[in-house]
Amino acid sequence: MFEYRKATEKVLCRLWNRNIRMHPFDRRYRAWKQDFLRMNRDGTGATFAILYNEAPVGEGTLLFSPQCTAIRGREWLADGVRTANINALRIRKAYEGQGHVSALMKEMERYAAEQGVVRLTIGVAAPEARTRAIYRHWGYTEFLRETVEDGDTVLYYAKTLSA
Repeated sequence: MFEYRKATEKVLCRLWNRNIRMHPFDRRYRAWKQDFLRMNRDGTGATFAILYNEAPVGEGTLLFSPQCTAIRGREWLADGVRTANINALRIRKAYEGQGHVSALMKEMERYAAEQGVVRLTIGVAAPEARTRAIYRHWGYTEFLRETVEDGDTVLYYAKTLSA
């Protein structure tokens, strides 16, 4: 049975511990785990999970504040009031293409709207044409800008949430 919901701290730890195991020599994952735990505790972010029989198999995080490390003070991505950013959206390979990330996105958008957010932003690596097409299908059609992050070109899009 699949569930799509806001992650508890226990689920969040399980997700990040797996990420750390998958990237054992990349110290950024340990720092990111601490950042995401802090954001979920202080309300500047909210992580959501795709659970299969209570085991986390996918995730996505809403960043509400421009102070979140992942967006480095870029208020055009999240302003702390009406605009939030979708970050760290991923799912295990075995569950791709089954509609789970779409279901998670709907839950994240619903939650964001309940928090008073009216606009969501999302980024995608420029070479990821399939992912860009999926984002367009979800309504993320307003092109914001192109940036270079860690040597990669990232394209940012926005969507206005329905009232």
